[in-house]
Amino acid sequence: MQLSVRDAASLLNVSEKTIYRWIKQEAIPAYRINEQFRFNRAELLEWATSRRIQVSPDIFREGEPSKNPLPALSDALRSGGVSYRVGGHDKPSVLRSVVEILNLPEEVDRQFLYKVLLARETLGSTGIGDGIAIPHVRNPVVLHVSKPTVTLCFLEHPIDFKAIDGQLVNTLFTLISPTVRAHLHLLSHLAFVLQNTEFKAAIKQQASRDELMHALSRAEATLPTNQTNHNNNHLA
Repeated sequence: MQLSVRDAASLLNVSEKTIYRWIKQEAIPAYRINEQFRFNRAELLEWATSRRIQVSPDIFREGEPSKNPLPALSDALRSGGVSYRVGGHDKPSVLRSVVEILNLPEEVDRQFLYKVLLARETLGSTGIGDGIAIPHVRNPVVLHVSKPTVTLCFLEHPIDFKAIDGQLVNTLFTLISPTVRAHLHLLSHLAFVLQNTEFKAAIKQQASRDELMHALSRAEATLPTNQTNHNNNHLA
């Protein structure tokens, strides 16, 4: 869905004047189509997440009809797994290590995935602050996989990811989805739980897999009712 300036302002809870200012500063991903600016919903959500902007729940409404249920973030993390002491001394080598760890079918071209993840970083860091990054391509990573996964990697060596707050990154969440709808669903839930004090503490401590999953499940239980209800409506 291509969003207008008015749509973007409403979803980001700012004025249209602010949107135009961000466009002029080239700070927000926007496209000029027939003399009007348009925005991609997925890119707008990712951009807002990276800058810790509190968005309207309406941004999570992708509108793609689907009979497939959307997974809980905790289920996606169980599928993707948690890895510790992931190697690499810079962004390219770390991303290569992450791609090798990902739980993917044999037919997925890991070299291609590595290249697109690396290419995305040249457009702007996916580091969101507090030592965390969410590597992804310009459009969501959509591959021929049976279900969405989230892989959490703790790095052996913190690296400079050019994050928005200037901190070194030691924690990566990588989202792999079969659809844009699933990607948006997981990203929105991840953005929410990363504001949870208990879950953030478990990440900072690089807690055990069981401790991380327990903290995540408790954080998920506090998801806004309107967001949960909306997801349920999609499944009806």
